[in-house]
Amino acid sequence: MKLKSLVLAMPLVFSSAAFSQVVDLEITNLTHGLHFTPLFINAHSSDDHLFQVATSASDAIQAMAEGGDISSLSSTAPQGSVSSENPAMGLLAPSASTEVLDLDTETNTHLSVVSMLLPTNDGFVGLDGWEIPEEAGTYTVYLNAYDAGTEANDEIINGMGAPGDAGIPAAPGGDAGTGATGVTATESNSTVHIHRGNVGDTDDSAGISDVDSRIHRWLNPVAKIVVTVK
Repeated sequence: MKLKSLVLAMPLVFSSAAFSQVVDLEITNLTHGLHFTPLFINAHSSDDHLFQVATSASDAIQAMAEGGDISSLSSTAPQGSVSSENPAMGLLAPSASTEVLDLDTETNTHLSVVSMLLPTNDGFVGLDGWEIPEEAGTYTVYLNAYDAGTEANDEIINGMGAPGDAGIPAAPGGDAGTGATGVTATESNSTVHIHRGNVGDTDDSAGISDVDSRIHRWLNPVAKIVVTVK
């Protein structure tokens, strides 16, 4: 009877251990001229999400997508989740990579990543609830750019980044124009959705956009993550 009880208990022990993974992450900016603001990386349960397409962005996602502020994401992270913040120690430039080493996901099974794209109004690179493989190995995931749906994409660079303030905080490459009249003042989609991309123009001192269409336009995907499960 004691032997039978031990045998029945063994699968439960192995099952619990299988969901505790230590991973390395390498994140690469694939764009030609966009910068990523500080990254927020979160390992969480299957029931949790930092964002979801076709739903309204949370206040924390809005703050990240409009101004690159991840402090609210940190303070409101799902209970029991594990986070890594700002591994690049600032902006992640085009073609640059950053690493997170030995991230212990504990009992969490899914991975999410977000970071604002500059220069955009409320664009962000995102990974929503990717299931972490249980088998050791190296896995590559490509990430799309999303629109938070919280601000009109006027493409006016005016230093504004607080939620509710129209405009783009900056073009970190110093390669944008000024004096734009604005691409649009309204948007028809107020939920999180695939970003249509910057429109831009080639006028450095006027035109409809301060964004340079020769530098700041993109096609998905915009980032690559290489996950090494140990």
